[in-house]
Amino acid sequence: MIVVDAGSPVPPFEQLRAQLARQIQDRTLAVGARLPTIRRLAADLGLAVNTVGRAYRELEEAGLIETRGRAGSFVSAAGEEARERVRRAAADFAAVVASVGLDDAEALSIVEAALGIAEYAGVAEDASP
Repeated sequence: MIVVDAGSPVPPFEQLRAQLARQIQDRTLAVGARLPTIRRLAADLGLAVNTVGRAYRELEEAGLIETRGRAGSFVSAAGEEARERVRRAAADFAAVVASVGLDDAEALSIVEAALGIAEYAGVAEDASP
């Protein structure tokens, strides 16, 4: 289920993109699942076709969905490959953290900063291997 809050400061295309990405990542939408057409989803959500189109394009650029011409858009297996790349990168990061002796809280602060989650005051520069 997708809900777009018209009163939110987050643009509708981003709300839609984020919700679909989350559903793909938590496997609510399985690999191979067919997404509604852009026109259908736009009508269902009361959005402009271009708004839904932008969300789909960004999901496709991220490798989470693939468009197969007239057949439609589907959840991509590349999403699983991307998840595995992230797992490997996290394992590599954890190894670097251990090798330089950072504590867990500082390592998490670095990750939050990289993700844009939290304000961050220069610990990353100090932690360069």
